Amino acid sequence: MQPSTRRNLLLAGGAATLVRPRPARAATTLNVVLESEAVILDPHFTTAAISRTFGYHVFDTLFAMDDSGAIRPQMVDRHEASADGLTWRFTLRDGLRFHDGAPVTARDCALSLGRWAPRDAMGRLLLAAGAQFEAADASTLVLTLREPFPLVLEVLGKPNAPVPFILPERLARIPGDTRITEIVGSGPFTFRADLWRPGSSMVLERFDGYRPRPEPADFLAGGKAVRIDQLALLVMPDQATAATALMAGEIDYQQYLPFDLLPRLERARGITLMGLGGLHMFQGNFRLNHAAPPFDDPEIRRVLWNLVDQPAVLQAIGVPQRFAVQRCGSVFMCDSPYESRAGAEALDFSLEKAKAALARTRYAGQPVVMLEVQSSISQTASMVLAQNLRAAGFTVEQQVMDWGTVLARRVRKEGWNLFSVYANGIDMISPLTHFYIASTCADYTGWSCDARIPPLLQAFARAPDLAARRKLADEIQSVAYALTPAVSWGQFTIPAGYRNRLRNLPQSSFPMFWKVEV
Repeated sequence: MQPSTRRNLLLAGGAATLVRPRPARAATTLNVVLESEAVILDPHFTTAAISRTFGYHVFDTLFAMDDSGAIRPQMVDRHEASADGLTWRFTLRDGLRFHDGAPVTARDCALSLGRWAPRDAMGRLLLAAGAQFEAADASTLVLTLREPFPLVLEVLGKPNAPVPFILPERLARIPGDTRITEIVGSGPFTFRADLWRPGSSMVLERFDGYRPRPEPADFLAGGKAVRIDQLALLVMPDQATAATALMAGEIDYQQYLPFDLLPRLERARGITLMGLGGLHMFQGNFRLNHAAPPFDDPEIRRVLWNLVDQPAVLQAIGVPQRFAVQRCGSVFMCDSPYESRAGAEALDFSLEKAKAALARTRYAGQPVVMLEVQSSISQTASMVLAQNLRAAGFTVEQQVMDWGTVLARRVRKEGWNLFSVYANGIDMISPLTHFYIASTCADYTGWSCDARIPPLLQAFARAPDLAARRKLADEIQSVAYALTPAVSWGQFTIPAGYRNRLRNLPQSSFPMFWKVEV
């Protein structure tokens, strides 16, 4: 099928409906299938990765991370800090506009950051340092602090959800616990609300009023020059169905390829697989509920360090060895700036040790209720653990459901004991962003709390250099091994796949569709 005549496949109401792109540029619509459907579009409301992906295309940030992990200016043209570190001035780039045509002002930025900060772990640390954002004039944002906070730029440019995206003033004034319904940003794509078909498809269009930075795009930083007209986000919950569509040329990109189809996809003509390492890998965890028996007992929780067999889990999932770290005891990811071995000797798979350790606890046969997401790699990981739990002497009850039901169940203190999940490595590489460390004593997905961690996190945020932060990361990890908020089942890559007709597609575990050409 020639690009000039190619039509775009949008799935509407359960039936296939072919929708033609704009006639002037028929070849520049990309059909993509992401990890899930984007449902929550408010960029400050949720930590969901799919909402973050949507956000980076529609909204923009003051600073952004490049592929080396460095924080670089994005909406900001220049910035300076006072000698005492208590006053920061940020000057916006010229020509920034929202999708409705209004100019982006420092007041928009101040109010957006004020809405975002209370909902984010790192934002709350910034507020604890006395942060106040004000507009000195239309293009100058001023941050004042009560005490120095060395990680100001790291907070403003962090890629961890919720991301500090900038909204227009009228939307930034809406309380953070209330979702915005009008989606207007200043990013490289606009959201076409009139073409949104929940459960089927979503369309983003190139924003012709966007002014990319002059330097080349580099991960989330740099010039996000868009070279396509439309981006169609299609909803295909079944990965195998999406992979078949990719091989047939009906879609251009699939974020998560099913491991069992990798050999076939590697042999398929016209397809490239993207499998990245390091910060672009994922970390799988069993999240434990500390509020309900039996895991309200720390001694019983710690038995799990002897029951998680990372190589066996990764093999059961079908992860090829080249896409996995066979054993990783670092809470903050292996091959990362804060990789740590502190306390990691506890991660020692041994059924014999587990049986003996469990016998020394007060475990009385209470069922371990496992929430499992049907037909997912998380469910496979749970099945391996369930077998080991039973072998060690635990009573196990496996309950299968969809991810939405897991999200609803985990906010309750009773009725469950653990669930399996995986997250982008870049979210887990720092104590300040790791889901089960940063939210200690303030999280509703496990109610884990150790009074030693919050002051260590504050010290980490105020540490003067990397060496000091690494020492603190070791201390935090030691406490985490004793607390056991979660137990990692492996570090791995989930390859993406795309048609070879795409050129200059950013190589990242974050889906990005600026710079790409057809």
